[in-house]
This record gives sequence, C-alpha cells and structure tokens, in this order.
Amino acid sequence: MNLRLSRKNAATRARYRQTKELTCADLVMPLFIKEGISKKKEIKSMPGIYQLSLSEAVREARKIYNLKIPAVILFGIPLHKDNSGASAYEPGGIIQQAIRRIKQAVPGLKIIADVCMCEYTSHGHCGIIRNSQVDNGQTIKVLAKIALSYAQAGADTVAPSAMMDGQVREIKKALIKNNYGKVKILAYSAKYASSFYGPFREAAESAPKFGDRKTYQMDYYNSAEAVLEARLDIQEGADMLMVKPALGYQDIIYRIKKELKFPLACYSVSGEYAMFKAAGLKGCFDEKKAVWETLTGFKRAGADLIITYYAQELAKWLKNKKKI
Repeated sequence: MNLRLSRKNAATRARYRQTKELTCADLVMPLFIKEGISKKKEIKSMPGIYQLSLSEAVREARKIYNLKIPAVILFGIPLHKDNSGASAYEPGGIIQQAIRRIKQAVPGLKIIADVCMCEYTSHGHCGIIRNSQVDNGQTIKVLAKIALSYAQAGADTVAPSAMMDGQVREIKKALIKNNYGKVKILAYSAKYASSFYGPFREAAESAPKFGDRKTYQMDYYNSAEAVLEARLDIQEGADMLMVKPALGYQDIIYRIKKELKFPLACYSVSGEYAMFKAAGLKGCFDEKKAVWETLTGFKRAGADLIITYYAQELAKWLKNKKKI
C-alpha cells in the first residue's frame, strides 16, 4: 500500500485529511476586564493581551464578533478584594457590568463568564478559607451565588473553574431554582495544577498569597481521575466539559472524548501563549505554523471548542487566507 500517494501535493493532502481544518467557529477569546481603569494595560508576559476597561471591552467584543469568533470568556479584576470574595457576586460588579454592556452592544456574541473566586479574594485562593484550607462546602455556595449573578446579568454560559467537589450540582440547582435553567454550564472538569498558569495570574492579579492550589486542582500525574471528574460533572448537570491546560494534556482530551462522547472544550492557557510568542520573537520557529499545528492537534484529539489567546490572530489569518 503506497500511502505516500496521499501526500504528493497540497490538494491531495487536503483531500485525505482526517481532521477538519480550524475555523473561527472553533474559537473562544478570553478577555480580562479591570475595574477602575480608563486605558488598557498590556500584560508584560503576554504580548498583545491587555487588561481592559469596560468601554474597551465593549470595543474589543465588537472586533471579535466581526471576526466571526462566536464567543468570549470573561475574567474580572475588581477594585475591592476581601476574604470572602463578595465583590464577585455584586449586581454592579465588574463582570456583571461587562456582561450587560457587551450584550447590549453585541447581542449576537455569546458570553461565557468564568466562575471562580481567586481574582476577588484578598488571599488569592479559589474559595473560602477555614483553618488555612479551602472549605469546599462554603465555597460552592458562594460559587452558586456568583454564577446566578452572572446569569441575571445576561451570560449565556457560566464556567465554574474552582475545582470544588459538587460545584456544578450547586450551580445547576441555583440556576433552576431562580428560573435560569437555560443558562449553560461549561465545567472546568479536568483543571490541573500547572506551572503554565503563571502569566494568567499576572493578568488576573490572582496569585495565591500563601501555599498553592494543589489541594483542589488536579495532580498532573493522573489520567483516570480526569475521566471520573468529567463523568461526575455530567451527572451534576454540565452541558460541556473542559480540559485545562491543553498543551501537554492531549491524552486527557482524547481519553475524555473517547470514553464519554460529550461536548468538550480545551483551554490553551497563558503559559502556552507566552511560550509561542517568545519563541516566535526569537525566531526559533514560524509562530503561525506552530500555533496552527498545535491547535489542530487539540481538535484532532477531540476538542470541540478551543479557548485561546490566539483567537483573534487566527481569525485574521483565516480572513486573509494565510492558512498553513
């Protein structure tokens, strides 16, 4: 059998491809929105990515929608932080305001609101601290309040990322009880304790002030546990699952998709973006080709949706027909 015949030129390779090419419909763009600023501020470790004011977030949302990217995922940086993360569920909170204003300006753009507490707590952890540990039971109650407040503001999807046991169940219960049962839940089902989150913590101003997050985020040695986490989230009412990070975790994407056959997203995280940018700037490889190859790998592994800081650049490459 002469398999090389299927590779002899670009047209033939395209004909025999087993994974569909990336499209804008595969992408979600993250946005960082900071309370109390009037001008955008570039994140040093993530060239081209900014903390945005409310007005700039609306302008950015219009650009994203015009590029035919279907959705954004929002992260807020509040003015006030405390031990309980109360500003996360205030009706006038930074993300609640952003949801309302973006929805009014760009009603066709889908809004995913990340549900966590690390940006809102003075200690930087993803929940309520009791005796130097995150209290799971108290935390999921607060997460439900946050998710409900985002739904009330107009979010299409809420995305719990705190990795607390039972968080999806608690949020689903709150949404249904308050007549927001149609709001979807994108569960960060397999969120690993990863060193690749470093630039995000600068962007979201959310680094923990003590310890780390290994007592609630997953151990990267584990694979079967990811399937169990994902299965539990389905049982609790999730509409879509997520693997985070993506690079280095394609085996997890593949395994969850193969075993559970459920809608699946992956998050190509800040450290991945920063590495590609740094290597591209140093001329180590062709940045566009490397990004295209990597994100195609996520799709080949089974991801239905890819959250990536490259979303807008990819959309422009597609628009200008600069495909690889």
